[in-house]
Amino acid sequence: MKIAIMGTGGVGGYYGARLAAAGNDVHFIARGAHLAAIRSEGLKIESALGNLTVRPAKATDDPKAVGPAEIVMVAVKLWSTEEAVADAKPLVGPDTAVVSFQNGVDAVPTVSRILGKEHTLGGVAHIAAVIDRPGVIRHNGTMARLTFGELDGKASPRAKAFHEACLNAGIDAHLSEDIERAIWEKFVFLVGLSGMTTLTRLPIGPVREDPDTRAMFKNTMEEVVAVGRAKGIRFAADIVEKQLAFGDGLPKDMVSSMLGDLKRGNRLEVPWLSGAVARLGAEAGVATPVNRFIYTALKLHAAGGGAG
Repeated sequence: MKIAIMGTGGVGGYYGARLAAAGNDVHFIARGAHLAAIRSEGLKIESALGNLTVRPAKATDDPKAVGPAEIVMVAVKLWSTEEAVADAKPLVGPDTAVVSFQNGVDAVPTVSRILGKEHTLGGVAHIAAVIDRPGVIRHNGTMARLTFGELDGKASPRAKAFHEACLNAGIDAHLSEDIERAIWEKFVFLVGLSGMTTLTRLPIGPVREDPDTRAMFKNTMEEVVAVGRAKGIRFAADIVEKQLAFGDGLPKDMVSSMLGDLKRGNRLEVPWLSGAVARLGAEAGVATPVNRFIYTALKLHAAGGGAG
């Protein structure tokens, strides 16, 4: 299967390498020192699930050099979505499926608007992985799961083919009949984790143990659920309680990638996380005071360049 990876960071690099190692024709779109290292030394994965090196790896910064693919995986940071999806046009043929494995709930509408709904699948990636150094992806922990599906919930031939390719690569992959709900379910927890750990500059342990910050963590997620329900998402009645329980089971030193970005002076995804909840809540007439507060408190750091 010919697969193009738009954004060879932690998510795209990890899953793309697994797919390439299984014999798929994988093309990595990357830039700068990371691209140079991949071209010279291959793409390396360091993981408790097994290290691997894809060498030689097909890597470029020019999607036109790749041509149409069967699957395009979009895995860039949210602020790069518009640019990356527009750049992906040369990768899209008549039957190409473009699936975003980004955070947030704005990626699918963006892909649909730019490339066409007929090419758009939804996706969710559950993994903690980063570029450790140019050419090397470090996978933290053992969680590595992909969920994806057609927007109409049907198990199309292209979705089934990609699912089979993932399974053959040893990836824990699932086809969803309601991918929009799966995206929003992840969004619920992600907004809470990213907002509260970044706001407090602390890992999940202290946040969940203090009664006041735990209550705020819960309120943050409750607002996401309220906005999602206003948009027609069919959440389970106990979605927030389950997400709280999930948070209780995480290592106490777990932090969000957004807190890491803040500490490094990088751009933040907060406009597409708590900021999106506030924006979508205003559009739907749903009050979101906690998420609006988090967004307001962090927005001056959103462009990066400062110290956390």
